[in-house]
Amino acid sequence: MKKHKNAIPWSFILLLTIAINLIGCTDLEENPDFTTQENFFATAEQLELGVNAVYDGIGYGQDWFNHYYNRFVFECLAGYQVGWEKGPLNYQNGNVSPDDEYIEAYWRISYENINRANAVIQKADELKEEGVPNIALVDRVKAEAQFLRAFYYFNLVRYFDNIPVTTTRTESDQDLPSNENGKKVALDLIQSDLTMAANILPESHDSENLGRATKWAALALLVKAYLQDEKWEQALTTSEIVINESGVTLFDNFADTFSAAMENSGPRIFEAQVSAGANAGENQNYHQHFIPGDLPNDLGGVGWHWLNSTQAFREKYDPTDKRISGTFIEEYPTTRVGPNTAGERPVVKWSADASYNLSRFGGMVAADADPNNPDELIFSNGWSAKYTEMGIDNANLTEKNIVYLRLADILLGHSEAANESGIGDPYFGINEVRRRAGLAPLSGLNKETLRDAIVNERVLEFAMECEVYPELKRKSTFGGSPDYLGDYIQEFIDTYDVDRTLSAKDYVLPLPLNEVLGNPNVTQNPQYQ
Repeated sequence: MKKHKNAIPWSFILLLTIAINLIGCTDLEENPDFTTQENFFATAEQLELGVNAVYDGIGYGQDWFNHYYNRFVFECLAGYQVGWEKGPLNYQNGNVSPDDEYIEAYWRISYENINRANAVIQKADELKEEGVPNIALVDRVKAEAQFLRAFYYFNLVRYFDNIPVTTTRTESDQDLPSNENGKKVALDLIQSDLTMAANILPESHDSENLGRATKWAALALLVKAYLQDEKWEQALTTSEIVINESGVTLFDNFADTFSAAMENSGPRIFEAQVSAGANAGENQNYHQHFIPGDLPNDLGGVGWHWLNSTQAFREKYDPTDKRISGTFIEEYPTTRVGPNTAGERPVVKWSADASYNLSRFGGMVAADADPNNPDELIFSNGWSAKYTEMGIDNANLTEKNIVYLRLADILLGHSEAANESGIGDPYFGINEVRRRAGLAPLSGLNKETLRDAIVNERVLEFAMECEVYPELKRKSTFGGSPDYLGDYIQEFIDTYDVDRTLSAKDYVLPLPLNEVLGNPNVTQNPQYQ
């Protein structure tokens, strides 16, 4: 699939015409000169250009605060992933408000692309009525737009609960949707869109179209939507289709799940395409925020180094867990200590014995460590290995795709659905994930204990992928039982003496202030009223 960028942003209240908005793909094969809404997207091939703009939002897009970036700030609410900069710091301390800039950007990007998807779907129907050539392509493009609309809505409802939902193009403030009963409305639409998309989308794409949604991507996201909606039997049935019919299998090496060399293959069902080598604007900024703060610049160390997991979280992994090396950076050369006697940069290694606190330098090697003494060359931060690229000479030249849907998610969803419904084998999925991790299989657990085990396995499998907070939120009730999210937050508070009190606000994000002020049809989440 061609890389695409520079999609012109839309204002949610006063939108430009669709003809201008969807011309924002500068790296596609064609650059048509459309000037009016009436003659825009007159062919199937031109419609395909429109859906390319909708894909743009799941990657870097136009915003430094992009779709994935904002989510890894939200992730800090759970207290296992932390950072020293104001954004992550506010979230890990539970200080979230409706005027938050990350929420505003995430909301705007999501609805810009939902609006684009709505426009493509509407135009696809018009082209079919007109009987344009290549109806098969029109159908495929419409299905891709339905998948992407579902993707954006799903990743809104996970954080905000009752969101405004519309299936038509928003052109003025007279078209602004309501969020009354928005969670149910959104989930119903998501499930409908994905069911229809799965019936049209191909099982795979040729090399020119890698990165486009497939049947398996639609079904994988549908599993997650059913789990979100607690439709256990539907989630079980759909997950079995993906597991048994897709031919998708886990990599033996967990790290391959994120490597540039293995992109668009194996268990990686849907991913945002990244290649700064192909186009300097098609990089990802995860690397610059998760790399060690003392990594040499010539090895990719230029960046902000905001984020890492706490030492306590890093220690939750069994020492024999094969996921560790693919999840965490275990060693690297440091600039925090001078050269050793050989004139080389000393290499530091992770150790549970290293000191740790939540400050910017709290988990790094001590500045006065002896560069020739391995016992002192230790650090305790849980630096992420998943999307960092150690050794690159320019921190902007990233190549790792962002993986949004992968098989482990479906396997764990299968176990969850089987356990909650009492149908099928609840151990199959989780034990397959544990097998790849080199851990012993589970058996003989009661329903509640197995539920706990599945949640724990999901956390360890998806750490620092922007999945832990929304998944813990999904399975938790403030002041109720179970409350996995509350347990994680309280453990963080107690372990590091954080000035934070667990509250109902930790379980949902507020609608952005400009949405509440600008759209009379929405109501703020009650936790923030």
